[in-house]
Amino acid sequence: MFIKAGLITLALALTASASPTIEGRGTRVPFRTRDSVTTQDGRFDLDKAVEIIVRDHNKHRQNLINIRANVGPQAFNEGAQILPFANLSEYAPHVKRQAEPMADEKNDLYWAGPVSIGTPGQNFQIKFDTGSADLWVPSINCTSPYYSDMSKYEPSKSSTKVEEPGQFLIGYGDSSNVSGPVYTDIVNVAGVVAKGQYFSPADVISPKFGSNGVDGLLGLGLPALSRLHQSPFFNTAKSQGAVKNGVFGFKLAKAGSELFLSGTDSSLYSGLFEWHPITGAGGYWQIGGASILIDSQTVVSGFTTVIDSGTSFIYGLPNEVAVFYEAIPGSQLYDPALGIYTFPCASIPSNIAFNWGGKSWTLSAENFNLGAGTSATECVGAILGKDMGVGGWVVGDSFMKNVYTAFSLDSNSVGFATLK
Repeated sequence: MFIKAGLITLALALTASASPTIEGRGTRVPFRTRDSVTTQDGRFDLDKAVEIIVRDHNKHRQNLINIRANVGPQAFNEGAQILPFANLSEYAPHVKRQAEPMADEKNDLYWAGPVSIGTPGQNFQIKFDTGSADLWVPSINCTSPYYSDMSKYEPSKSSTKVEEPGQFLIGYGDSSNVSGPVYTDIVNVAGVVAKGQYFSPADVISPKFGSNGVDGLLGLGLPALSRLHQSPFFNTAKSQGAVKNGVFGFKLAKAGSELFLSGTDSSLYSGLFEWHPITGAGGYWQIGGASILIDSQTVVSGFTTVIDSGTSFIYGLPNEVAVFYEAIPGSQLYDPALGIYTFPCASIPSNIAFNWGGKSWTLSAENFNLGAGTSATECVGAILGKDMGVGGWVVGDSFMKNVYTAFSLDSNSVGFATLK
C-alpha cells in the first residue's frame, strides 16, 4: 500500500485509569509516511486513486469473507454483501482516457511506524490499519529484486518463533497479493510486547509493494476480521497484560502524527472525548447514528460508519453521496464507476461536518479537496459514492486527520476529541 512523506509516532502510555480515555506520558519515535493522490502542484492523480479504490474494495470484500468464516453471516450489517472481486484491469481503459500525466509526489496518505519481531528483534516499518486484523511482513524467502531495500523476517534467527499450520493469502486486485506461511513469535511495538503473536512472513509479495517505503501491515481491527482466525496484536497484548488499558489513540497529520498505545496523548487534544458504542458483531470499529451536515444543516442521516485508519478516502452509499453533493453548488459526478465527484475549486466547502448525536466534527476544506481534476477549475472531493459492501459508510483518513480518534477495547467504543 502507499505510504507518504510526513511523521508518525508510536507511544506507550504509562498511566492507568478506569475511564476509556487514559491520559499519560509516552515514548515517541518519529517515522516517515509516503504517497498521495494529490501531487505537489495540487492536481488529482486518478491513476493512483484507482489503485487505492480497488485495494480498499477488495480489502473490505475479504473482511466480509473473514467475518462470515469467523462469526457467521448473521454478523453482517443490514444491506452488507460480499461484492465481486475487483480487478484494476477493469478500470485501465478508463484511467488511460481520463488521467493526465502527473508526477508521483509525496504527501500524507498512509502512516507507518516501527515493529520488532522475534528474539533477538528484527525491525520493520509497518502500516497500522484499524480496518484489518492481521500482521504480515516480508520473508527472507521473498527474493524479488523489488524488495532489496525492505527488511525481511528470518525465522532461523529467532529463538522464539514457531511455525504453525496453514497459509496466509490476500489479493488486492491491482496485480498485488501477499501470501506466505503462518508463524507465531514475539511482536514488540514501542515497548508493548505480544508473545506468541500470529503473523505471516510473506514469501510472495506483488512488485506493487516494493516502492512504497513500508515493510508490511499490522491490523488493529477486531478479531472477527482476521484472515488468520487469530487474535490481533493489540488484543493479544491486552489479554497478556502487556497494556493496562485496552485503549489506543491516533493523530494523523502531515507532521507530528502518532499512534498511542494503552491510552491517549493529552498533549495532542483538548477538552473531553465524545464516545460512541460499537454497533454490530462484525469485527469493525463501527458506530451508528451518523449524519453529514453542510452549513449545520443535515443532508444525510441515520447511516452506519466504519472508522478505518487504513482507508484514505470516505466511501458512502452511492444514493446517499449523490444527495450530499446535490447540496454543494456546482458539484457534478466526475466518474460514475468510481463514484468520484468534483466541485468548483474557487469555492471549496469548509462547512462539511459529521455528527454521531453529539458534537459536529468538521471536515476541513484542505482534507476534503483531493486536488484539481482534468480541469484546473474543478476539484475532486474526498467523499466517494462507492459501496464497499459493509452496509454503510467507510470513514477513513480524510476525516481522521481532522480529529483525535481513540479506540477502546475496554468499553467497546470509538471516541473523538478536538485536536490542539
